[in-house]
Amino acid sequence: MAVEFRILGDIAVQIDGRPAELGPPKQRSVLAALLVDAPRTVSTAGLIDRVWGETTPQQVRNTLYGYVCHLRKALEPAGKDAFISRSSAGYAVEADQLAVDLHRFRALVRQARAAEDAAQGAELFERALELWQGEPCSACDTPWFGALREGLLRERFAATLDFNDVQLRLGRHGMLLPQLASLAQEHPFDERAAGQLMLALYRSGRASDALHRYELLRRRLAEELGTDPGPELRRLHQQILTAAPALAPAPARAPGAVSPSKPPRIQQDGSDGSDGSAPEERGGGASGQQLVPRLLPPAPALFVGRDEELAAACRLLGRMTAGPVTLLVTGPAGVGKTAFAVSAGHALTTRFADGQLYVDLRAFDDDRAEPFTILGAFLRALGVRGGAVPPDLTGRVHLYRTLLAQRRTLVVLDNAADAQQVSDLMPSGAHCAAIVTSRTTLPDLSGHRLPLGVLDSETGLALLREMIGIDRTRAESDAARAIVSTCQGLPLAVWVAGARLAARPHWPLGKVARALADEHRKLDELAVGHIAVRASLELTYQGMPPTNRHALRMLALLPTPDFAAWALAALLDLDLDRAEAVLDDLVEVHLVEAGPMGPAGMRYRLHDLVRLLGRERAEREVPPQDRAAALSRLLGASLYLADLAADSLSVDFQGISQTGLASWRPSPADTAQLLTDPQAWFHAERQSLIAVADQALDSEEITSAAALATALTTLFQIGSHFDDWERLQGRALKAALRGGHRRSATQLHRCLGELTTILDRYPEALDHFQQALRLADGEDPSYLASATAGLAYVHRLLGQYASATRHFERAAELARSAGNVNCLVYATNGIGVIELEQGRVESAMERFSQCLRASRDAGYRPGEAQALRCLGQSHRAHGAYAAASDCFSQAASISENLGDRLTATHALCWLGDVLVRQGAQRQGRRLLARALWTYREFGNLWGEAATLYALAEAQLAVGRVAQARRRAAAAVGLWRKIGSRTWLATGLDTLAEAHALAGNATAAARARDEAAEIRGELGVTWMS
Repeated sequence: MAVEFRILGDIAVQIDGRPAELGPPKQRSVLAALLVDAPRTVSTAGLIDRVWGETTPQQVRNTLYGYVCHLRKALEPAGKDAFISRSSAGYAVEADQLAVDLHRFRALVRQARAAEDAAQGAELFERALELWQGEPCSACDTPWFGALREGLLRERFAATLDFNDVQLRLGRHGMLLPQLASLAQEHPFDERAAGQLMLALYRSGRASDALHRYELLRRRLAEELGTDPGPELRRLHQQILTAAPALAPAPARAPGAVSPSKPPRIQQDGSDGSDGSAPEERGGGASGQQLVPRLLPPAPALFVGRDEELAAACRLLGRMTAGPVTLLVTGPAGVGKTAFAVSAGHALTTRFADGQLYVDLRAFDDDRAEPFTILGAFLRALGVRGGAVPPDLTGRVHLYRTLLAQRRTLVVLDNAADAQQVSDLMPSGAHCAAIVTSRTTLPDLSGHRLPLGVLDSETGLALLREMIGIDRTRAESDAARAIVSTCQGLPLAVWVAGARLAARPHWPLGKVARALADEHRKLDELAVGHIAVRASLELTYQGMPPTNRHALRMLALLPTPDFAAWALAALLDLDLDRAEAVLDDLVEVHLVEAGPMGPAGMRYRLHDLVRLLGRERAEREVPPQDRAAALSRLLGASLYLADLAADSLSVDFQGISQTGLASWRPSPADTAQLLTDPQAWFHAERQSLIAVADQALDSEEITSAAALATALTTLFQIGSHFDDWERLQGRALKAALRGGHRRSATQLHRCLGELTTILDRYPEALDHFQQALRLADGEDPSYLASATAGLAYVHRLLGQYASATRHFERAAELARSAGNVNCLVYATNGIGVIELEQGRVESAMERFSQCLRASRDAGYRPGEAQALRCLGQSHRAHGAYAAASDCFSQAASISENLGDRLTATHALCWLGDVLVRQGAQRQGRRLLARALWTYREFGNLWGEAATLYALAEAQLAVGRVAQARRRAAAAVGLWRKIGSRTWLATGLDTLAEAHALAGNATAAARARDEAAEIRGELGVTWMS
């Protein structure tokens, strides 16, 4: 009986190729915790600690026993090959150790490292790394699993580096370049990854690029960490400078070639593999952002003909020129422009090693894609995140062109309306290229033109043959030719006819040929384009049962072309299973495309021409009131699911549910299935939810649309989708104010106040919170409490302590009367921070401890993280750095488990600071460098200033006075810019110390005097 256990990704078990049902996440965690040590025994206490950590439920042993019983039942089909045993010592999974992907990975890596033959070692490494299917045990959120996950990722990184070394020895530097560039960007401080990239570049004839990479890393290490490259990298640099013969590549061997011996077999040596990873110096390195976008859709499975055109496109775009190349692919709708552009893009992957960008411009949709929005998406794909994306079109264009200036990137702009729509999206880099597709001729756009016409009869017949098989086309060759002829060689029309025949293998081809002949007059009379395609699509439409026809009409009402099954369930008022069954029918006849299965479920897509047909039919056949009712159900489902997803993450301190406004809700069972992973669900549905809210605003359904926009706040915040947040809620606010929707406007002002606070735009934040207070007069106390607390927070940041304290106290009083624990914790914590900044540390710690208890009792995880951060600051003020480090570590872990990178960075920044103060200089500076990169990525100026301040302190501690002075001056400049006066005084203290050590007594005195003056005005005595 073949049994496979998987924990290097989602936790799963396959028995004889069939997946076992492992139950809920905690139950899966029990199995994973045992598999890590399989077949050794794990004690009951140790197992409980691994699975539950500090949040142990009552009667946990009974719960554990229940989980084990269910797991045993799931493993029953495996018999003696895999089962869970119990003894006085604990539990164990009794199975072959190599049945577990983790142990198989470690065994393969050990063998690969020991292999004398390089090709055999490469094959072993490749087999080992192919076992990874994602982040290990990603659904397990205890400290033990967090530490395990971090260690395993280090093992994979070390194995990847060793694999790269072997491949470089085999002369595979050319094929490795894209992966090495990506790895170096992911680990910007790792010298071994940088060295591998430098060597591959040198061997590829790009010595200048290799030297440039070295210089970039040298500068980064000096500026961020205050260190120089190690001796190995310096030696490689010198060898490249002198073109040392030792760097010459070995003769290349084929990527799968091995010595003429038996194929490598996994050896099991009885060890647990935990010591089989590479030495410590091979791993590590701060994690960075992936900057090589691969946005092209998958290459089309059926792509027949166009050989000459594709070869011409590849010749044109494949050669190196003195400037960017543009290819204009034009032709009627349905002629295959998108398939051609995507196929060409995939064929040119090696030429454009720095990635491909792709966007559907939706030229003929009512809501065509705008350059401003597209540039935001492109910049994020290129590594720019959050608030670092410029807020204006000009800024985005400039940053986009700057990023592409030195890259080899292909930009595919699909379905363009005119030159104006694409002009800001065209790359300007000398080594870049663009493919633009359009139904129009684009007369105002310069470039090489490639018009695509209809297929000739033989190529059309080849397409039909690929879809239904050679036997059927040979048996009815005349009918097959008649089908292609009647479709006028338009690829989409041939595709639709072939799809109907493929879905019904018992149908004779003559049946479809005669049906198409009945429409022949229409095809002759109408222009080639979507009207010609309509006749073919309507044949499929008319052949479907009424339920499926109605489903297609309703799907055409969706504001986005891609969707999940729950959207159709809402439109048709069905449960999820029935909606999925209808979609299966539509996929079968190729009217709906099934996309990839993600963590949030299957995605589907409507081709734009099919959507046009469905929309026309809906307008003709569905009464307006029925269409409105369907869209109202969609809006209700979107609101309900978004609000529950946000609530399950417990991030927002507002604490006001929006679900009461939902006009339609999925069943509890369907809801639980959809929101198994709330963050994954939101990631998949973000654009759809935004489009639903926009559609509702277009229809003047302001209350529900504003509620949906408000419900998305938590999800926007965790994902740092600041552009989406501001645009949607800004539009909803204008509509609410215009329509006199007072409560909606109150909530939106409060949410936008939170956003502008995060973005350091304090005057705007004050205005939003004040407007929210004005509108909330007479409303539920929760509305007043959240707006008052937000206003207090901004006053504190500005050093206006009297106003801040008054508002925090009022917010706490209102939250207490409303029973809003989240807001009460937020306000109480705010008062504590003021006390801390004013030097009343003991009083502040008492408040923070109170907040910590209340947050844990209520399950308010962000409040718990915030209280721990503030307790860490209190211990830091006392000089109790070990206690501070523990608090910051706990806070960072909570925020990381919530998926909130920005808040986690707040804790990691101060953890780096206290590590430096404890003498762990290298570890602390690495954390600070990581924090600095993250803050700059998100455009968070306060955090950037705090990190620069901490780096200045670190550099003073090791005598790097000049660097410390630059860092302190930069921190002071940022705090002065955003108006954070308390921390401005703190930064001036450090700047004064740096000036004094540099011998500039005048500048030191000036900085000290300014700091003292600010503290006198604020009544602050606490020194950071």
